[in-house]
Amino acid sequence: MFKDLDPILHSQLRLAIMSILMSVESAEFTYIKAQTKATAGNLSVQIDKLKKAEYITVEKTFKDNYPLTICKKTEKGKKAFVKYVEDLKSYIQ
Repeated sequence: MFKDLDPILHSQLRLAIMSILMSVESAEFTYIKAQTKATAGNLSVQIDKLKKAEYITVEKTFKDNYPLTICKKTEKGKKAFVKYVEDLKSYIQ
């Protein structure tokens, strides 16, 4: 039986963002941008969608007078990611 895949995580870029955040405590916007090779605009939109779904939190501050955006996964986001991976495995097996 095939399970419905989470539409929030089924986007390639949102899945990549969550994959990065699953392996770290938090990540700066610039790091995520470099790892995903996404444009700043597209990355901002996808981060906002993850934030609205409460899969991540976004903290905006300044570092040396430059804007600093830090993303962190939430407990809800962790659970959703693990479930997504498990659901995806059902397609492979």
